[in-house]
Amino acid sequence: MGSTNASSSDFFCRRHVFLCYKNPTVWPPRIEAAEFDRLPRLLYAAINARKSHINKETCLTICEGHDGTETSNGDVLIFPDMIRYRRLTHFDVETFVEEVLVKEGEWLPGNPESLKASYVFVCSHGSRDRRCGVFGPISVSRFREEIELHGLQGKVLISSCSHIGGPKYAGNVIIFGSSINGEVTGHLYGYVNPDDVPLLFRQHIIKGEIFDSLWRGQIGLSEDEQKKKQEQRLQLNGARHLEGGTVASRCQTEGESCCQDNEDSCCCQNNVLAEMGELSADNNRRQNVSVISRINKDQGVSRKFSSTPTWLDGWEQEDTYAALAVVCAAVSVSIAYSCYKQMR
Repeated sequence: MGSTNASSSDFFCRRHVFLCYKNPTVWPPRIEAAEFDRLPRLLYAAINARKSHINKETCLTICEGHDGTETSNGDVLIFPDMIRYRRLTHFDVETFVEEVLVKEGEWLPGNPESLKASYVFVCSHGSRDRRCGVFGPISVSRFREEIELHGLQGKVLISSCSHIGGPKYAGNVIIFGSSINGEVTGHLYGYVNPDDVPLLFRQHIIKGEIFDSLWRGQIGLSEDEQKKKQEQRLQLNGARHLEGGTVASRCQTEGESCCQDNEDSCCCQNNVLAEMGELSADNNRRQNVSVISRINKDQGVSRKFSSTPTWLDGWEQEDTYAALAVVCAAVSVSIAYSCYKQMR
């Protein structure tokens, strides 16, 4: 789902609400408008109806309603507040929006719980974008492997989520709750393929550092704040900027739009790190060479894709081969049956 009441001057909303509801295999392309999905539809409508009275720009996204241990359909997670309300129903939607999002108080029928873990959301909304439907579930599995490998069960939680903007940046990942420089906030990453997951996990979750080559932005920061944050990190890492700064500034100076309309919002896509010069640290060089192309100044910024088949390409090829096999089998059966009839 898109963000509501979002300003074009912000890369992201200042508050992100996740509604736990069913799973990606049954989500329609526009779950906020689905006739039979009453709860997300009413919550989306209620937030839109009161957006002029909501002080913080608020995004609404759907996440999977089962975390592998318990069903959480109707639970609401609020970031960066790090709060969970359990079992919201369609009868309570208007009261919930008024008390929690407008008045910024507590929803009295509910019992707000503090969220202690880090939360990782991976767009797996296949009915909205096929690439996310392919990359998402595989990336979720990779994150679970990393969680188990590092013994962080219960401390890092992973969930599939609905469309979070920018299909061309798939796979899209949001990480909330990790402390970066003592600050608990949310970060969005783009162009994350399953093979990137171990590096992203260790950089962001384990080390508590931004993985700049895939970073799209931080929740609640203006464009200038985004640029300053990234420039400071690059300076600390010994990176040398090209003239023109970050991706966001280049888009504006070159007359290109960094913003992509999404419902009634405009989410600026600070999609990848601007071309980097030589890094003084070998570790940074190894990280970024694998995920970002070295390009000429007049070519802009682009993600480097391998010439080998991608997960999506392989999946589509398998579908094609399977279809051909079915056709050939049908033809063979037809011919055999004709021969049998002639012999009788």
